[in-house]
Amino acid sequence: MAKQEIGLVGLAVMGENLALNIESKGFSIAVYNRTTDKVKKLVESRGSGKNILGTYSIKELIDSLEPPRRIILMVKAGPAVDELIDQIKPYLSEGDILIDGGNSFFKDTDRRFTFLRTEGIHYMGTGISGGEEGALKGPSIMPGGPKEAYERLEPILTKIAAQVDDGPCCTYIGPSGAGHFVKMVHNGIEYGDMQLIAEAYDILKNALGLEAAELADIFARWNEGVLNSFLIEITAKVFTKTDSETGKPLVDMILDKAGQKGTGKWASQIAFDLGVPIPTINAAVEARILSAYKPERMEASGIIGGPQTRFEGKKQELIDAVHDALYASKICSYAQGTAMMKAASEEYLWNLNLAEISRIWKGGCIIRAQFLDRIKEAYLHHSDLPNLLLYPEFIAWLSKAQDRWRMVIQTANGLGIPCLAFSASLGYFDSYRKDRLPQNLTQAQRDFFGAHTYERVDREGVFHSNWNEK
Repeated sequence: MAKQEIGLVGLAVMGENLALNIESKGFSIAVYNRTTDKVKKLVESRGSGKNILGTYSIKELIDSLEPPRRIILMVKAGPAVDELIDQIKPYLSEGDILIDGGNSFFKDTDRRFTFLRTEGIHYMGTGISGGEEGALKGPSIMPGGPKEAYERLEPILTKIAAQVDDGPCCTYIGPSGAGHFVKMVHNGIEYGDMQLIAEAYDILKNALGLEAAELADIFARWNEGVLNSFLIEITAKVFTKTDSETGKPLVDMILDKAGQKGTGKWASQIAFDLGVPIPTINAAVEARILSAYKPERMEASGIIGGPQTRFEGKKQELIDAVHDALYASKICSYAQGTAMMKAASEEYLWNLNLAEISRIWKGGCIIRAQFLDRIKEAYLHHSDLPNLLLYPEFIAWLSKAQDRWRMVIQTANGLGIPCLAFSASLGYFDSYRKDRLPQNLTQAQRDFFGAHTYERVDREGVFHSNWNEK
């Protein structure tokens, strides 16, 4: 009996759809799930008549694969991955490849990579973005690990990935945990994007009193221009959905309490470690945390007053300004994410190709957007570009848009509409473009109370002053 070309463990939504994707591209696959009923259900329903072999034990899965084996792990990040590796490892041989397709923390991936390498087993930390539909029809794939292992996986990964005008949305990212690091940054940018869109909605709804139908039209129009992206597209569709129970827009019936799975938080934590500012992404994480304080917010809303007015200017003027503020803030969010990848590439010696990473995000993934082409071009022509805010095309656009950007934030502040991510983006932009920041005072204070010393603007050296001496 012929052996299967690849195996997959974990038949939750992403795993099941990825298995079907792999088979649809002409590859034979064996699947296993700890709850074996899921295996039976897949092979008898969606997988019926397809080249999908159901297996009911780890040993059966391993025995069904052609050597050296290629096995994709699609299980929840954290201890479950280590437990699964412990179960599989006794059956593996030198040269076999384990591909972790979950949202694992990149330092966990580094640890597993090092551990398995001593056994001659290749470990690939592989970011996969696209959700349920992407997994089935073509995700963006970010594989990191041994280059020789990627070469054995490349024919499969590049074929199952989303396809765009300049190739498959899959490329070799770098060694050890590089793939999962890039996926973590992708998710951080995703957090920023989603929060910026939410703030744009909040301003339009509460400053102008716009209803869902009009918001749907606005976002649909925006999706035809520079803001064209998957997230803007689905936002327009969200506003068209009616709740079958109440007849109201479904979005209005959803509790304002956002969940998170940790990748955004990791991005914030690692950015601090790397010394890279990512205020838009941090604000998005904080906004989700704040949203979870629903009971406290309900109490506060009844006892703490604020502005109750509406915007008194021209309606279209504010709509156009919010459009520009959203795009300008989006540029800042991507600038922060790419700066973080650049710093990590230097810190961990990964040699990340930012042009290629931007290219594979053009399709399949959640943050896919038209302007990723601009980012790809920026890094193709200026591979040493320290920050996207220095790219001439973005400089021109941000300079032109900043008056409207400021007007939106001033309007929101005046009306008491929170805009954490818009404000953080503008603060980042203003801080980056300033040749002198007030941290000279910060350093003077540090030297005053802790003798931490300071540098001078007029000569080289390190100095300390006795601040109490007259």
